[in-house]
Amino acid sequence: MADNALLTAFRFEVRLLQSPQVQAGKQIVPGGKGAEQQGYTPPTGSKLLAEGAFQDCSGLEIEMDVQEYVEGGRNNGVVRRVGRAKFQPLVLKRGMFHAREAGATVDPALWHWMQRIINGERPVPRYDGVIQVMSPDGTVRATWMFDRGLPSKIKGPELNARSGEVAIEELTIAHEGLRLLPMEAQT
Repeated sequence: MADNALLTAFRFEVRLLQSPQVQAGKQIVPGGKGAEQQGYTPPTGSKLLAEGAFQDCSGLEIEMDVQEYVEGGRNNGVVRRVGRAKFQPLVLKRGMFHAREAGATVDPALWHWMQRIINGERPVPRYDGVIQVMSPDGTVRATWMFDRGLPSKIKGPELNARSGEVAIEELTIAHEGLRLLPMEAQT
């Protein structure tokens, strides 16, 4: 869990964990049936890129594209079929990623991740993420997971020595899947 001093001001804890390498045709569907029932528990044992806390989190939404099929001879309506899901980018605002040690400074791992991608590192390192909504007493109230995230925008703090504000970051993550975990998987 993030430093308690941070969680008094920030109510969303975010962890970025390295995604498994995906091979064409071998991807495991999160929330699959039977032995493939993966994706409804936060990943464990993965390499942690960063951990942080934020005040704002937007983009926790899924939009399903509905295809309309005009059936010949049926003039009183159209048949609607399931289409592709669209996932909005996650935007985390007014927060920071930090190192785990007490009294540690801001963690530069996120900036280094994006810089390595920009500099041409291949294969592109992807990270799954866990977003936890915390109550004032530190209890987890809801947990979302996203798959195979990529940083699409990082905005550093606006530095102003006169204001005395904490250095905060804004992060936008494009991803390939989002799900709300059941409460029993969050413990």
